[in-house]
Amino acid sequence: MISVLSGDELRARHVVDLRGALALVAGAEAPAGGDAGPASAVASFWGLHEFDAFLLVVDGIPLGGAFNPAIPDLNLTDVDRIEVLKGSAPVVYGATAFVGVIHVIHYPAGHAANQISVAAGSHDSWRGNLSIALPKIGGIEQSVAVSARRDGFSDHREKVKNAQALYRAAAPLAGGRLGFDFDYTVVRSVPSSPVELEGTALTRQTPLDANYNPLDARIDEDRARFALSYTVATPLGEWATAASLSHARIADIRGFLRPDLFNADSQNQRRHIDDDYGDTHVTSQLGPTARLVWGADLLYGHAEQDSLNGGYNPALDGSVPLPRTTDLHVDEINSVDDRRVFTGQYAQLNWTPAKPWTIDAGVRLNESLERKRSSHIDGFDPAADTFDDQTRQVTRLSGSVGASYLAWSSGKDSLSAFANYKNVFKPAAIDFGPDNTPDILKPETARSYELGLKGRFANGLLQIEASFFQVDFRNLVVATTDADGDPIFENAGGERLRGIEAEARWQLAPDLLLASAFSYHDATFTHYIADEGGTNIDASGNQLTLSPHVLASAGLIYKPAKGPFGSATLNYVGRRYLDIANTAKANPYATVDGRLGYRWRRYELSAVAENLSNARPAVTASEFGDQSYYRLPGRRVLVDLTIDL
Repeated sequence: MISVLSGDELRARHVVDLRGALALVAGAEAPAGGDAGPASAVASFWGLHEFDAFLLVVDGIPLGGAFNPAIPDLNLTDVDRIEVLKGSAPVVYGATAFVGVIHVIHYPAGHAANQISVAAGSHDSWRGNLSIALPKIGGIEQSVAVSARRDGFSDHREKVKNAQALYRAAAPLAGGRLGFDFDYTVVRSVPSSPVELEGTALTRQTPLDANYNPLDARIDEDRARFALSYTVATPLGEWATAASLSHARIADIRGFLRPDLFNADSQNQRRHIDDDYGDTHVTSQLGPTARLVWGADLLYGHAEQDSLNGGYNPALDGSVPLPRTTDLHVDEINSVDDRRVFTGQYAQLNWTPAKPWTIDAGVRLNESLERKRSSHIDGFDPAADTFDDQTRQVTRLSGSVGASYLAWSSGKDSLSAFANYKNVFKPAAIDFGPDNTPDILKPETARSYELGLKGRFANGLLQIEASFFQVDFRNLVVATTDADGDPIFENAGGERLRGIEAEARWQLAPDLLLASAFSYHDATFTHYIADEGGTNIDASGNQLTLSPHVLASAGLIYKPAKGPFGSATLNYVGRRYLDIANTAKANPYATVDGRLGYRWRRYELSAVAENLSNARPAVTASEFGDQSYYRLPGRRVLVDLTIDL
C-alpha cells in the first residue's frame, strides 16, 4: 500500500508537521515529541512504534538515513506531495527502509505553491512561510521556500523556534538536466519532561505539565545540506545520479527524572553528525513489456558525541530551584565516535508478461561496515574508566518479489489485486543518549508478506485500498534497564506484526473530499526474555509497547475557489500497553483537528485548531529513562492569513 498526499490537501488542512501529514494514512501515526525534542515525532508503521525503523526521504535524498530520521529538520513548506509506503523498500533504498518510507517531494525548481502565510495563536505561538518561483535566469530555473515558527505549549517552559530555507535550481547541461538544492535548518527548543510510570499507571505525584529539566535545558540544532542531481538519456536508458552532503551541530542539554521520583540524571551533550549519500542508476527499457532499474548507492555517516553527565534532586512541587548543568558535579564523561558505511548494488525488474499481470522483482547486495569507539570517564573513580573499540561488518542479500493482477477495468474505474514478499535487514540504531553504550548490537532482520486490493469506482471519484500483512522480526532493538536501573539497549528474540489496513477517498464534489482509514494490528513478541532492572520477564506472546490494536481516522475537506471553506480530521487510537510486561494499560483516546475560514480573491483568513479535544495521553516512550513517557501536546488554536502570490 502506498498513500499519496497532495500538497494542496496538506495546505487545505494546514499541515505543518509529520503528525498532521499522517493523520489520514491507514496504520500510521506520528505523535509529536519524543527524545529528539518537541520539534520531532516518533512514527509508527504496521504496529511498530520505533524512532528509527522507517526511512525519511526528501526529494530523493535520505534525511538522517545513516543514523536516525532527522524529523526536526523536515520542511513541509512548498510540498508538492508526500508518498507514504507501508512496509520495507529493500531494493532501491536498502537497509535503512525497514518498515516504511516517507518521501516528501517539494515542487521542482522553477515551480512553487506561490503563497505567503502568517499565523498566530495560543501559548504565544506564531508561524510564517513563503514559497515562490523565482524568475528564470538564462536557462536556470529557481524556486525558494522559507519558513519560521514558534510553537508554545501548556508547559510554559517547553517551546520550539524553527527557521528553514530551501533553494532549488535546475538547468539543462550536456543534453541532460542538472539540479542543485541547498537546505538550511535552525532549531532552538526547550524539551518537556516525560512522565513516570508508577506501578501500572502514570504517576499522579507530578503535575500535568511539570518540567524538571535543568534551567539551561535546550536542544539546539543547525543543519546544512547540499544536493546535486543529474539526469541524461543514454543508449542504455535514462541515467540518473544524485549526491548530497549534510552536516549537523547539536547541543542537547536536559535532565531525566528517575522512577523513584527523587533523583534525576542530567546531560550536557554536544554532537556533530555528517550524513552523505550518493546514488547512480540506469532505467533500461527491455522491449515493450519490461523495464530494469539497476545501479548502486552509498550512505556514509559519522557521528561524534561528548556527554557530561551529573545528577540532581528536583522537588516535585517546584519548591526547590532547578540547577544549571554547569553548576553540577560531572559524574561521568561519555564519548562516542561512530562511522557507518552502507553500500549496495541493486536491480529491480518490472515486467508485464500479459496484459492483466504485472510482476516486480528485485535483489540487492548490501555491504555495511560500522566502527564504534566509545569511552567512559568516571568522575569519582579513575579505575572505572573504560575504552571500547568495536567493529561489525555485514554482507548479505535482500530483495522483494511481487505481482499485481488487473481483475476488472471500465473507463476510469478498475479493480486490482496485489501480493508481495520482502526480505530486509537493518543495522542497529544509535540512540545518542547520555549513557555509555559501547556494544554494536546485531542487525534487525525481517520477512514480510502482503496481500491487498486497489480499486477506483464511480468514474474514478472513489478510491479504495486494503491489505493484509504479516512481518516476522528477529533481533528488534528494545530499550530496557540493567540491574542498576540504568537504561540499556538489547536485541529482542523475535516479533510478529500482522494486521489489516484500509483507506478510502471519495471526491464527493469538485471541492469536497471525504477520506477515511482503518487498521487492526496485532504486534507481539514471539519469544523474548526481557531483563527489567535485573529481573527476567518472559514477554513471549505479549503485545509490543505502545502498539494499539485499532487505529481509525476520518477527514472532510471543503476547499472552493472562494467563499467559506474548512476541514476536520478525527483520529482514534485504541487501547495499548505502556510496558513490556503488559501490566500498564493506556486507555483509548481521540483527537480532532480542524480549520474554518473564508476565501476571497487571493486571500484566505481562517482559524486553525490542533488537538481540539485536548487529549493528553502518553504516546511515546523515552529511550533514555526506563518507564518514562512523553504526553501528546495539548490544544493549540491559531488564526492564519494566506495570500496567493
